Amino acid sequence: MNKQEYPHCSLTCYRYQMNSLSRKDFALLALLTLTWGINWPIMKIGVQYFPALSFRALSMIGGLAAIWLATRYQKVSLSVPKEQIIPIIKLAIPNMLIWHVFMILGVKLLSSGRAATLGYTMPVWAVLAGFLFFRERITGRALIGILLALSGALLLLSSEFSKVSGQPIGTVFALVAAASWGCGTVLMKRSNINIPTISLTFWMLAFTSCMMSLIALTMDHASLRLPTAIEWAAITYNAVIVFGFAHVAWFRLARILPPVASSLSVMFIPVLGVFAGMAMLGEVPHWQDYTAILLILAAMSTVLFKSKAS
Repeated sequence: MNKQEYPHCSLTCYRYQMNSLSRKDFALLALLTLTWGINWPIMKIGVQYFPALSFRALSMIGGLAAIWLATRYQKVSLSVPKEQIIPIIKLAIPNMLIWHVFMILGVKLLSSGRAATLGYTMPVWAVLAGFLFFRERITGRALIGILLALSGALLLLSSEFSKVSGQPIGTVFALVAAASWGCGTVLMKRSNINIPTISLTFWMLAFTSCMMSLIALTMDHASLRLPTAIEWAAITYNAVIVFGFAHVAWFRLARILPPVASSLSVMFIPVLGVFAGMAMLGEVPHWQDYTAILLILAAMSTVLFKSKAS
């Protein structure tokens, strides 16, 4: 079995334990971090005046086309055994559907940097999901990480309540999305779906695109219109770069890179999101944002870096 083809095994299952990154993988890791980090203000631009769910549905449909073209170019089969259809749907619901529905609504209501910070509490929620659903042991480090992440999230939530025009529901949406992604990550590691990574991504996205389109038509029908030029640009970026490139690239890097390398990439994305929002949108983070970033980065380090020794 080609170890790079299958996303269902955990990092320890295929541990290559590379001592150093190849130039290609280092460049891919840097590009992935950059494209995901700057996408937070790009999403904010896309949904500022355009219906959020429709924005995400259009991005997904475009991303589906991009991945299909990639499979044709790589000559990868998209066939799926009948018995694996339901497991794929079960993976798509937390990893894509719930994550994207609630996060795009959170981005609509929050600053892009704040949404990014809350979204990347995901590793902490993965630890909680492992404990709740699979009785995985929570170490003392992980417990500290959970408390740090919750402290950062509560700080941002209280900040939204204290603002006259605050949107506390946006914070709740972002946390629901992060918790769903964390749960989905645990399920992904425990799945036994033996199809290539890009094929799995395609079918998860296909299911999510259908569901997102139905939700968007139901919720946004009264405000639907054609996107403006800048909104089309944001949709295209998300379709081609985020869905067509980043999703597939992340699965590959998470399997072949040393744990610390991929962990550092994940930790840098919310920081990049905050500063990208400042540069692209003129967002002004408050002391609560900077404090929450430090708390959540500290929380992520407690649950991510433990894998170095495991």
